[in-house]
Amino acid sequence: MTVLQPDKVIAVLEEKSTKGPARKELLQLTADAVRDAGEPYTSVYLYMLHGEELVLEAFAGRETEHQKIQVGHGVCGTAVAERRDQNVPDVRARENYIVCNRFTRSELVVLIRRGDQILGQIDVDSDVLDPFSQDEESALKSVADALGRLL
Repeated sequence: MTVLQPDKVIAVLEEKSTKGPARKELLQLTADAVRDAGEPYTSVYLYMLHGEELVLEAFAGRETEHQKIQVGHGVCGTAVAERRDQNVPDVRARENYIVCNRFTRSELVVLIRRGDQILGQIDVDSDVLDPFSQDEESALKSVADALGRLL
């Protein structure tokens, strides 16, 4: 069983999107709903792709100084460059990890897509080592896929 209940998150997003929330509101709602799942979701960041740069557009949890990340840099930029999600069980073992804060131990980055186009990503930091199972990753991917349809 996963901590994140994607069906509940998706239902909230779909309900709000039919009422016409602005893009920023939908992104913030996503960040809040995912973080509200609780541990291991310490902080949730939604970065959207603008050219060759990921731009932070919503977050829940700890603030970050990384408002923009170049494609190819860090775990987030690598996800876009390689066009694949990133599940990093121990960020301290990853050479290209960009430190957000000293408490983060693991990271899960799931791409938001519309067809083959990458729109952005959901980036989750956790203070726990290796907390994201394949099922947890799939749950977050369900949320990202729904968001890709709604944006």
